[in-house]
Amino acid sequence: MLFHVRMDVNIPDDLDPDVRADTVVREKAYSQDLQRSGKWPHIWRIVGEYSNYSIFDVESNDELHMLLSGLPLFPYMDIKVTPLATHPSDVNA
Repeated sequence: MLFHVRMDVNIPDDLDPDVRADTVVREKAYSQDLQRSGKWPHIWRIVGEYSNYSIFDVESNDELHMLLSGLPLFPYMDIKVTPLATHPSDVNA
């Protein structure tokens, strides 16, 4: 199942700088592990924002929820998920 996911990160200004730095390092490692596994095949930065558009390729809604809620930055994110389906005009379908 493919999902388009927008993640907007809103880290509080008063978060301890050491906690922030540690969380960002763990976020990068977690996300790169998911990318290498094929579960997170695409990620793009949104210019001028602390946000991204991503494509996830997972087995179920529950798996996507588990992966997203496991993100170290999850408590500081607004996330919008859109399920995707094959388009009938796609030459690769």
